[in-house]
Amino acid sequence: MNSPSIAVSAPSSDPNGDPPAPPAPPPQASAATRPLYWSVRRELWENRSVYIAPLAVAAFALLASVIGALCMPARMRVMPGLDPAARHAALVRPYGMAQAAIVFAAALVGIFYSLDALHGERRDRSVLFWKSLPVSDLTAVLAKASIPLVVLPLLAVAIGAATQLGMMLLALLGSGAGAPALWAELPVFQMPLLLLYGIVTLALWHAPLYGWLLLVSAWARRTPVLWAVLPPLAVCVVEKLALNTTYFAALLGRRLLGSHRLAFDVGPLSDSRYVIVDRLAQATPARFLAAPGLWLGLAVAAACLAAAARLRRLREPI
Repeated sequence: MNSPSIAVSAPSSDPNGDPPAPPAPPPQASAATRPLYWSVRRELWENRSVYIAPLAVAAFALLASVIGALCMPARMRVMPGLDPAARHAALVRPYGMAQAAIVFAAALVGIFYSLDALHGERRDRSVLFWKSLPVSDLTAVLAKASIPLVVLPLLAVAIGAATQLGMMLLALLGSGAGAPALWAELPVFQMPLLLLYGIVTLALWHAPLYGWLLLVSAWARRTPVLWAVLPPLAVCVVEKLALNTTYFAALLGRRLLGSHRLAFDVGPLSDSRYVIVDRLAQATPARFLAAPGLWLGLAVAAACLAAAARLRRLREPI
């Protein structure tokens, strides 16, 4: 005689007896960007000079502003005797000099960082450990490229804006009764926007230079700085000796220093009245974005980064 079979159903958390809904899959976007995010954070942990150098320059600029604030009353007494253009230039020039010093320090850090970014991890053989992690070579290279192209420009903007604000407050405190006239003369609300626009355009214009430095860092076994400088220098010398022209040297010069004249209306080089940029009306974003050199440079930067990622995958530790 067969015993009756009893069907046992699994308990359900739903009182209606419906099966529980499957768990929602994790968001794919955050999973894809998480390795890049932590790779960028690792670069910041290992390279403190990324933010220490611009902060040090800003500290020197503020120290100079403290000294200048002590001399501000004497300067304000001679200001009425100057013509309006000279007076405006004398008041605005210190802010431009401080901004230029911070940007120069950030660019210098970006150059040396890019030269050592991929070469250093092969030299100390830490690349073996980083390759064991689930991070692709392209992600690692993009994280390193984001330091000179994204992180350093943003730091320069934040530090530069804070420095300019501190310099303005010191100047207003030192000017005493002339503070209202000084406040009316300074383009307080335009300078941070101009700083952001100028640094973004500079980073985009210098993208192929940083891409080249990262490519050399991934390829060179020793002294990457020499391998980064000697090939362009050799091309310039050969062109001059063979053709008696300097087209490649002029191209390098425009790539290094040409973004300012494309991004701003600075007037002719012989006219010093247009050297100072402190008005949004001087920005020319349409001309900058329409420049073929910008897009050719970005294409070269993308090719250099792709080649650097491939070299990182193939090259062995030094």
